[in-house]
Amino acid sequence: MIYSLIRKFFFSLDPEMSHGLGMSGIDFMHRAGVACLLAKPVPSRPVKVMGLTFPNPVGLAAGLDKNGEHVDALAALGFGFIEIGTVTPRPQPGNPKPRMFRIPEKQAIINRMGFNNDGVDKLLANIADARFPRHGGILGINIGKNFDTPIEKAANDYLICLERVYGAASYVAVNISSPNTKNLRELQKDDALDALLGQLKAEQMRLADKHGKYVPLALKIAPDLESEQIQSIADLLRRHRVDAVIATNTTLSRGGVEGFPHAEETGGLSGAPVFGRSTAVLRLLSAALAGEVPIIGVGGIMCGADAAAKIDAGASLVQLYTGFIYRGPALVSEAASDIAKRPTTAG
Repeated sequence: MIYSLIRKFFFSLDPEMSHGLGMSGIDFMHRAGVACLLAKPVPSRPVKVMGLTFPNPVGLAAGLDKNGEHVDALAALGFGFIEIGTVTPRPQPGNPKPRMFRIPEKQAIINRMGFNNDGVDKLLANIADARFPRHGGILGINIGKNFDTPIEKAANDYLICLERVYGAASYVAVNISSPNTKNLRELQKDDALDALLGQLKAEQMRLADKHGKYVPLALKIAPDLESEQIQSIADLLRRHRVDAVIATNTTLSRGGVEGFPHAEETGGLSGAPVFGRSTAVLRLLSAALAGEVPIIGVGGIMCGADAAAKIDAGASLVQLYTGFIYRGPALVSEAASDIAKRPTTAG
């Protein structure tokens, strides 16, 4: 009830403005010790994935807290893990505004943010004093390339970010699937992905020796893939022993929102309309991987049943983003509760 009233106010504002105000509000409620007014208790359901023990399988997807400024406040809402970013080596403003659009009739969002962030050094400074990771919370850091780095040199940006965040992350997510950075999805193609994964795994091994700990790598892929591409990606994930795959990012498709205001805006579509496409990719990927690489399911989770369906399709964990915007913190508990009714799936 409280969140439904708050949402009416925020949805009357520009989406990007309301996002900033909303994050500030969550911070304030956390500091005041009243975050419980927004969130319901989340059932404990530990699940081991990537060698990490998650207190529950419901996480926050990257994009909501790009600079790691709100980790403790978000964790207080019951998430089993938090993923921050996408972060790039250098700060960048992202694409021109306006760059985020709601389609409330379909519980959807279109964004073309373009990896706007303050750079990897600022992100690390922001999380240095956060209690959540210091007290055993699982913090994923999502990394990308700067918009002006040529695609043939993209690996350099990923390697820079991996080296910088390695000591602070519970796991590192490699984002090669945003539709809002020119040519980025070219990195999902066979030869380019093979080369990138080879370099990332070699650096991961070097950093594991240097830091005395192994930090898992997860690859985030797009929903706009054909079955042959999914099989090829699965083969490369196994060959390079990647620790997990996140399926999926936003879609370029406009299926389900045709004719609605803002539907023709460029950018990635998220929310309820992407659920079917994203889950179909997840299911195909799960079959191709045959349990060898765990999957984090994300895309269109708007209720607990959607979260459970991702688990049934082969995911070990799920993440929320657009559903969290539309439903609020109650979705975290609802998703965890519905998943708890299903058999555990872990990798």
